Amino acid sequence: MTGRLFGTDGVRGVAGRDLTAELAMDLSVAAAHVLGDAGAFDGNTGRRGRPVAVVGRDPRASGEFLEAAVVAGLASSGVDVLRLGVLPTPAVAYLTAALGADLGVMLSASHNPAPDNGIKFLARGGYKLPDEVENEIERRLGEKWERPVGAAVGRVRDAFGEADRYISHLLETIPCSLEGLDVVVDCANGAAHMVAPEALRRAGATVEAICASPDGLNINDGCGSTDMERLRQEVVSRGADLGVAYDGDADRCMAVTHTGEIVDGDQIMTILALAMKEEGRLAHDTVVATVMSNLGFKIAMREAGLRVVETAVGDRYVLSAMQEGGYNLGGEQSGHVLLLDHATTGDGLLTSLHLLSVLVRKGGTLADLASVMKRLPQVLINVKDVDKAKAAVSEELAAAVARAEKELGDSGRVLIRPSGTEPMIRVMVEAASEEEARRLAASLADTVRVTCA
Repeated sequence: MTGRLFGTDGVRGVAGRDLTAELAMDLSVAAAHVLGDAGAFDGNTGRRGRPVAVVGRDPRASGEFLEAAVVAGLASSGVDVLRLGVLPTPAVAYLTAALGADLGVMLSASHNPAPDNGIKFLARGGYKLPDEVENEIERRLGEKWERPVGAAVGRVRDAFGEADRYISHLLETIPCSLEGLDVVVDCANGAAHMVAPEALRRAGATVEAICASPDGLNINDGCGSTDMERLRQEVVSRGADLGVAYDGDADRCMAVTHTGEIVDGDQIMTILALAMKEEGRLAHDTVVATVMSNLGFKIAMREAGLRVVETAVGDRYVLSAMQEGGYNLGGEQSGHVLLLDHATTGDGLLTSLHLLSVLVRKGGTLADLASVMKRLPQVLINVKDVDKAKAAVSEELAAAVARAEKELGDSGRVLIRPSGTEPMIRVMVEAASEEEARRLAASLADTVRVTCA
């Protein structure tokens, strides 16, 4: 790895090549020094004891050796470690807070293929780290330190039973039983393969689980929230009421109607926002979304008298805006939905339970609920191997964008966005028709290739 190790969501790379056991151990030592130095305060003795960390992972094969390295790094630094086993990222975040841990660690590359993996650190309370804390962890990599010995080394124990605490928490957040709903659940052969079907069944739903047999190599492979064709087929052939799909670490949720139509994160946020407003629970009548949210979402919010606060792409930016403004609903088109009344991060299981509870209370079908948002055709073209800096100063590109925006008027929009991690510029166009969106996106992509080469 070169440059800054931490990306938009932890440290990621091909496990064993970019993300090695040595790097995992070193990162854990540095994180222990930054996040665990204070230790936990004992109200009875008035002293601070050893810090405590919780460690979870998704079922990737590489997670086994990376978990061993992380645990070794933490324990050798004097941190007591609770191994949670295979659990979703939001479960690790919740348990970091619920168990009073000083830090949490999640090993996952989310929706990426099996060869990839990642390390995500969480602060006390289960919150993602701000950039400055990640920078401090990176700065302290490889520093000299006094190694604990004897009774001062951290102790390690398994805490696999804590999954039930997480499920119980989820169920306490929904106001009604899901009895009567027939749901197909795509677990992406990932971290939710046990807890998602169990939570939905305990909530009262009839559940058919697919892609719930991880072997360490099949995570996100033709399944989950990024590939929903199998789920669509299963829902229709079974005659189920709907389907829900998670990604590899289950911080995302997408859905499928009884006819096989996909309901994305924008539509899920629309459904939840309208229900929360009706019940007087939507803070400041505001939803936080990213610049990639469909224009149809913004139109639906405006027609409902709700305000949209827009952020850069990435759930960490959504979370930051929500915390700053005191908002309780936000998310991304990809299915990252944040319900801050109940969680500190995006939680696919939580999202699906609340979506289904709205469906039970409202009646009808998911298609009925989703119809309040008319999704405009959206075309995204990734223009690779270009100079991102030139895009910001190119007068020719700016003129081309202005012409496209004039042609679209109020019925569409243009977004030119440089990738945060690659030499690539993303060209996104929304329009009243698919044909118009494709034509304008292709023209703008050509302009990017010429002016930003």
